[in-house]
Amino acid sequence: MSEADEQMEVAEDQNIEDADLENASDGDDDEDLEEEKEEGKAKVYLPGGKLSNDEELVCDESAYIMLHQAHTGAPCLSFDIVSDPLGDDRETFPLTAYVVAGTQAARTHVNSVIVMKMANLTRTSKQSADGESDDDEEVSDSEDVNEDQTPILTSVMIKHPGCVNRLRVSTFGSSQYVASWSEMGKVHIYNINEQLAAIDDSRARKTYQQNKTGDGVKPDFTFSGHQKEGFAIDWCPTTRGMLATGDCRRDIHIWRPNDKGAWNVDQRPLVGHTDSVEDIQWSPNEANVLASCSVDKSIRIWDCRAAPAKACMLTAENAHESDVNVISWNRNEPLIASGGDDGVLQIWDLRQFQSKTPVATFKHHTDHITTVEWHPKESTILASGGDDDQIALWDLSVEKDDGDDANDDPNLKDLPPQLLFIHQGQSEIKELHWHPQLKGVILSTAHSGFNVFRTISV
Repeated sequence: MSEADEQMEVAEDQNIEDADLENASDGDDDEDLEEEKEEGKAKVYLPGGKLSNDEELVCDESAYIMLHQAHTGAPCLSFDIVSDPLGDDRETFPLTAYVVAGTQAARTHVNSVIVMKMANLTRTSKQSADGESDDDEEVSDSEDVNEDQTPILTSVMIKHPGCVNRLRVSTFGSSQYVASWSEMGKVHIYNINEQLAAIDDSRARKTYQQNKTGDGVKPDFTFSGHQKEGFAIDWCPTTRGMLATGDCRRDIHIWRPNDKGAWNVDQRPLVGHTDSVEDIQWSPNEANVLASCSVDKSIRIWDCRAAPAKACMLTAENAHESDVNVISWNRNEPLIASGGDDGVLQIWDLRQFQSKTPVATFKHHTDHITTVEWHPKESTILASGGDDDQIALWDLSVEKDDGDDANDDPNLKDLPPQLLFIHQGQSEIKELHWHPQLKGVILSTAHSGFNVFRTISV
């Protein structure tokens, strides 16, 4: 069986060695949508709206440059993108992405860290909705318009002790490392160079799978010092190999690499939070500075050079009306975005953080916000997603024009002008990431599987 023909086979223990990756749109749906457009019946659906018995949701493919979906058997509720040597700002199709994800299978099944390669990610639409060629998205001369449109997903696994609560990837030295939070209260670090090599070589991958190599992979380092399991974890981008982990008790521990190929973990937790630490983000520019958010409703800024009891520099108490689930630190501006159980998206300016007042508040989401991330290069663009089964794309540079009456749809008049796009089709969205090397591409995971897409908006 050729690599392109391989399909997912889910074993009883939910282990997989290859997964399905497919075009998310359906040709029949596209035809139905075109017919509805011609009849003037197609209309915009907003999350929370009701459908009558004779209505159904149909994807408008013209709103996407690319749209694919993947399934991995047991849900992967956390993942990260692996940096690759294929170049930056890539937008020539087909595209390739390397991803690491962690499963959350039932307790009677085996959990895994899955190292995946998503290849042959092809363009969804080569024309704009009105049939005119989009000058900004014209097909490159190097793209084969007759190429095989079948996307390919190959994968190998590492057996993981317990469900993977959250994981993050980093390059350190000549190796790629994955740090994973286990439901068993331990944090593991794995070197995944062997796995990445295997998914790039069909023979090596076959040998890896036949020998069940992943069952015997041991972590390079494990920390068992947390008093409870946790979810907060992040690698420092300015000091390679430095890591921060936060648990459901309230503790944050700082890891520093040593010259023995391991890590020294400060047993003294940072003092400040009074409840579960939900997310951690290192500053993209300042070494030793990180932000955290918590069930205690606060967002805190820390300087790890100080003693743990004095490391908290700034605090925004009651940043949300309930749990603060996620934060994201803008790479180009002193801004932090936060999302909470209250469904509110807040934007904080660190230059005004002492005022404890966000510079922008958006109340679009109708359920818990579970993921938020700034665009890696565009400082005004970010994406948010949550339990309302939608991913929202935002551009904070957009201002409302009171004189603009172009939009006469009453369903859209109350939407924030900064809201660029609403992506739907996944159930219980848990995490999204902008691909730092693929222009405008977002990957997202949910209970219903992965989506890989780029919209016409970004």
